[in-house]
Amino acid sequence: MTDLTETEQRDFEAAAFRRLVQHLRERADVQNIDMMNLAGFCRNCLSNWYRDAANAAGHDMSKDESREIIYGMPYAEWQAKHQTEASDAKKAAFEQNRPKDH
Repeated sequence: MTDLTETEQRDFEAAAFRRLVQHLRERADVQNIDMMNLAGFCRNCLSNWYRDAANAAGHDMSKDESREIIYGMPYAEWQAKHQTEASDAKKAAFEQNRPKDH
């Protein structure tokens, strides 16, 4: 592995994170419940992790603020535009595999 400075590592991680967020914004057809059932995380998880980091660094950030950063719009607007009703099977799989912090 190439030796990276801490700054380079942070910058590359930040770039990868921004690319992931942009990808998820472009793939609004992918529902959060599908992400949770397949990967164990979703857009809401990312927004929670972002808020946790901001709050740990001394920046008060609300859930709504962090969600808007991830979704690129207010969460309620994203839900109205893109969220569909999950099937009973998807809901059951989510409940069975739900992480404790979700």
